[in-house]
Amino acid sequence: MKKQHENKWLKALLLVFCGFGLGITVFVFSNEPNKSEKARTITSHFSENNRQSLAQKNILDSLATLKLAYDVAILEKTALSQELEIERKNVENLMEIIKASENPSPSQIQIYRKQLSSLNAKVLEIKKLKSQNKTLLTEIQSQSLIMSKQKEENDTLISKQKKLEYSLKDASKLTSDNFNVIALREKSSGKEIETDKARNTKKFKVSFSVTGNSAAKTGKRVFYIQVLDQKNSVLGENKLIEFDNGKALVYSFIVAVDFQGKPANIYGILNPANEYQFKKGTYFVNFFDKQEIIGSTSITLD
Repeated sequence: MKKQHENKWLKALLLVFCGFGLGITVFVFSNEPNKSEKARTITSHFSENNRQSLAQKNILDSLATLKLAYDVAILEKTALSQELEIERKNVENLMEIIKASENPSPSQIQIYRKQLSSLNAKVLEIKKLKSQNKTLLTEIQSQSLIMSKQKEENDTLISKQKKLEYSLKDASKLTSDNFNVIALREKSSGKEIETDKARNTKKFKVSFSVTGNSAAKTGKRVFYIQVLDQKNSVLGENKLIEFDNGKALVYSFIVAVDFQGKPANIYGILNPANEYQFKKGTYFVNFFDKQEIIGSTSITLD
């Protein structure tokens, strides 16, 4: 009877242990999915952080490369240097912002990427402008070379034209010679005869010749005669004439001829005022075609 009672207790105890073990087993296995999910969540969060950090590093590397490109471009000292410095400063500012950002969120990374893309687009735009400037500079240099050659050709043509003008001017000049002056006195009959006495002299008669020249301008030609006494005073009209080139001349009287390309003898009279008395000494006579002297002569009175 006693043995049967002990067997019952053993069976009951065994059932309790079996139930307890089964409960533990169920509890353990029921908690296992929660642990696995938590582990997966931690792993996923860690992986996401790694991806954001890697993305941040890649953006910083790209910005560093971009800054280096700006450094090189600025050293070239082009017309875009000021704009390049501004863009380089934008790159440096973005790098500082990203470096100061710890564990950036995906939205921040997206913003950084957009800013990087905008900066890259700016670089492409500047490169395009630089290329256009280089092309324009080449065209300007080419045009400058063409203009320089054209200027040389123009200068050569102008030089030839001037030489031709000088040649034509020289060819159209009248050659003058036979410059002469004589003193005249008047007889009681009114006839004028040559004299060498100062007290008898009333006037000077000057003459010269021009050779024929078919290249010279025809028509009325005016010549200026200048007579100087011993004191270098201008006798006669003593008038001043100014020419287009700024030169001027004081003359005693003028003579004119209707030149038609053929040789001509030209005469003129210096007839001072009645009260003028010629004095002993030498008088000089200069002949001018406009402002250019074409000859001279002199006369001495006793």
